[in-house]
Amino acid sequence: MLLAFHKPYGVISQFTPDGSSSQTLQSFNFPKNVYSLGRLDADSEGLLLLSDESGLNTRLLDPENRHKRSYWVQVEGLPTVESLQKLRQGPAIQGHRCLPCQARILEPQPSLPARNPPIRERKTIPTCWLELELIEGKNRQVRRMTASAGHPTLRLLRVKIGDFQLRVLAPGEWRELDVSERGLVMA
Repeated sequence: MLLAFHKPYGVISQFTPDGSSSQTLQSFNFPKNVYSLGRLDADSEGLLLLSDESGLNTRLLDPENRHKRSYWVQVEGLPTVESLQKLRQGPAIQGHRCLPCQARILEPQPSLPARNPPIRERKTIPTCWLELELIEGKNRQVRRMTASAGHPTLRLLRVKIGDFQLRVLAPGEWRELDVSERGLVMA
């Protein structure tokens, strides 16, 4: 079985508590024996897949398989052509050169419901939404990439895995994917 879940802010991508005040996946009444395919940090939101099928983790997450994941990232400041190019080339973070990716300013800028708690806002510094499409997923990679380009991440939302888009689920909702949706995930 393959499940899509819109992970809300403040939820960790595991079933057991980690000692923090974050909510766990256990709170959402998933079927028994499913596990998360990859993860999103507690301060990230968006599409998380869960499954009881062995082998899917490697198929979807190993960078050698070049499986794409798209993120909307609200950053501080207005990215320049140069900072976008740095993201596209794959910056070096923590001694690792990130693989090249797609990076663009979202036009029009998305209008999303406010997050609780709200993001940090500064009156004199504008914010901007970017879309990044990656084929790898190191720990806090998107946040480290945008910071290295001079634009700290304020809000991060995974919106797509393969060709399956998050827009079909509200925060905290999950459902099993049908055959055609599974095909979109695997694309």
